[in-house]
Amino acid sequence: MKRYIHFPKVEGQASRQAHADLPAGTYEREISKEGFFGPATQLYHRHPPTGWVNFEGPLRPHAFDCTKLSGTQESPWSAPELLHNASVRLRCWRLAANMTQLARNADGDDLMFVHAGSGEFFCDYGHLSYETGDYILIPRGTMWRVECAQPLTALLIEATNNSYRLPDKGLVGPHAIFDAAMLDTPRIDDAFKDQQDDSEWRVTIKRRGAVSTVTYPFNPLDAVGWHGDLSVARINVKDLRPLMSHRYHLPPSAHTTFVADRFVVCTFVPRPFESDPGAMKVPFFHNNDDYDEVLFYHGPHPKALKNVFQSAKPATDEYAVMIDTRDALEISAAAAEIEWPAYVDSWKGSK
Repeated sequence: MKRYIHFPKVEGQASRQAHADLPAGTYEREISKEGFFGPATQLYHRHPPTGWVNFEGPLRPHAFDCTKLSGTQESPWSAPELLHNASVRLRCWRLAANMTQLARNADGDDLMFVHAGSGEFFCDYGHLSYETGDYILIPRGTMWRVECAQPLTALLIEATNNSYRLPDKGLVGPHAIFDAAMLDTPRIDDAFKDQQDDSEWRVTIKRRGAVSTVTYPFNPLDAVGWHGDLSVARINVKDLRPLMSHRYHLPPSAHTTFVADRFVVCTFVPRPFESDPGAMKVPFFHNNDDYDEVLFYHGPHPKALKNVFQSAKPATDEYAVMIDTRDALEISAAAAEIEWPAYVDSWKGSK
C-alpha cells in the first residue's frame, strides 16, 4: 500500500463534510489520488469549474455518438474499436442475424454489455438466453456464438491480458449490490444439444489483434458436461441493488460491478435521490486525474447543476455503464469520425 502524506487541514470558507452543506454561493471541486481511495481535497469556488468560454487541445471533453456507426458485423472482431490502451479495448458491435462462425478471444477476458437486443448465447459451457441490460462475462479462450431473436447492439470491453473479478465490497459485505448467486451460468440443456451437428464450422481466434481461423468438420461446441469454477456468467442491470445514502452522495466507485488490474467497470442504475437538504443530488466536480473516465451517460452537465441540492423528481431513471482506466485511453479513427465536436461548448454558461 502506498504511504501518502496525510495532513487534513481546513482553510478559509469550507464545509466540514465533503459533498454536503457547501458555503453559500460556492461550487465544490475535489482533487484526489487513486480515484476516490487516496488523499483528497475539496476546494470551494465562486464559479463552476466547468464554466469555461474556450477549451482547446486533446484534453477537452469528448462525446461520441455511437448511433452514427454504420453497418453490422457478423464477427465481434470486425466491430469498430473506439478506445483502447494496453489494458482495455472498447468496441461497439452490431449484429443483425445469427453468427455463422464461432469467436474466441486469446487476448483476454471479454465483458459484453447488451445495449439492445435479445437471443441465445452458445459457448463451451452450454447455452443461456440474453436480453437488453445483460452483462455476459466471457473468460479468455472461450469459444462462443450468438443467435439473434432481435438485432444485437453491444458494448465489448476487453480486459487485455487479464481477467475480470468482483470488487471488494468492504464493510457492506460480499452480498451487497448483488449476491454472487445472482450470476447465471450456461446450461447443458436441450437447446445446446440440439445445436451440436457434424457440419463444418469455423472458429475465428483473435490474438495480439490478428485473427486466425480454425475449421472443424463438426461443431466444436460439443461438450456433454463440465464441472469447475471457471465459466461464462450473466447478470442483468435490473438485478443490481445500488448502495444508497439519504444524507451523502456516494462516489462512483461505490457502484463498481467488475474490476481488472488497470480498470474498473461501474454500473449506475435507478435509485432514490438523497433527501437531506444539504446533500448533493448530482455527482460532484472532481479532478480524478489518475484515471480516464468513459461514461455512457455523462454528468454533472451544466444543465444538471440547477438540481445539485434540489431534484425535480424523487429518483434517477437511467442506466449507465462507466469504465475508469488507470492509464490514458487512445481515441481510434472510428471514434474520431463520430465525435460531437460541439460537446465541449455545451458546458459554457453553466452558472
